[in-house]
Amino acid sequence: MIATITTPDLVTFIAAALAALVGAIGVVTLRHPIHAALMLVMTFFAIAVLFVEQGAQFLAAVQVIVYAGAIVVLFLFVIMLLGVDKRDAIVPKDTVSWQLPLGLLVAVAILIELSVLTKGVWATGTHSVTSSINGVSNIAVLARAVFSTYLLPFEATSVLLIIAVLGAVVLARIPRASTEEEIALEKESDVKEEVEQK
Repeated sequence: MIATITTPDLVTFIAAALAALVGAIGVVTLRHPIHAALMLVMTFFAIAVLFVEQGAQFLAAVQVIVYAGAIVVLFLFVIMLLGVDKRDAIVPKDTVSWQLPLGLLVAVAILIELSVLTKGVWATGTHSVTSSINGVSNIAVLARAVFSTYLLPFEATSVLLIIAVLGAVVLARIPRASTEEEIALEKESDVKEEVEQK
């Protein structure tokens, strides 16, 4: 099967896979939420290229339109609305001592799982065979199922997403009682701004 791979397919597969990996690593390592969201966009586009390589054009279009378009724009909207892109001046007082050992244990478990999975069948970059059901394309069958049989769950999911966003906004906008340390930090930042303006 590997002998049937053409050079353009192999180059496209390797480039898209590397872009997806770099984007995924950037999502979890970058501190700025806007930058992490942009790396998520890059990951989604790379996955869409992999879908095109496999002959799944519908999934590639859905990947770009729904995920890279709507979902990431929703993320950016919530990030900008909640103001989490601003630098937090509050330093946590206590750190949980069991977080580091638990994180290392989870990392070791993931590495063991990946080593077990390497013995299975992996994607090679070759084109898949797309078939039709009773002379009707897969896209038509999928569209008929989504917009007829599963229309109610499809719409309920969109309503749940909107409720989740509204809930996040309401919870983030609840006024908190300011501690003395927060008030002092706010006064210091106000004094610095006044000095910079002068």
